Amino acid sequence: AILGFSIHDTIVVFDRVRENLKNKISKSFEETIGLSLNQTFVRSMNTSATTIFTLLALYFFGGESTKIFALVLSIGIFFGTYSSVFLASPILILMEEFQGKKK
Repeated sequence: AILGFSIHDTIVVFDRVRENLKNKISKSFEETIGLSLNQTFVRSMNTSATTIFTLLALYFFGGESTKIFALVLSIGIFFGTYSSVFLASPILILMEEFQGKKK
């Protein structure tokens, strides 16, 4: 579930990158990535925050068996959101630069 959450957020960002590249909104690839991140950042944070709030309620009001589940899932969602917003796009830029040097 955690991996799927991170992949879904990354797909949303990369889909926006694809749309912005298609519409040629920005001059460079890096600017397009930045613009796409700005356009999807609030959506990613809201999705993660609502899930975290639900898991916090589950942690504080749930039984003993659900506390560990909610805690682990909350940590995973935090790191999944971090990776999809702050790691995936720089890696995409590095891959684009590497492919440009190969040609």
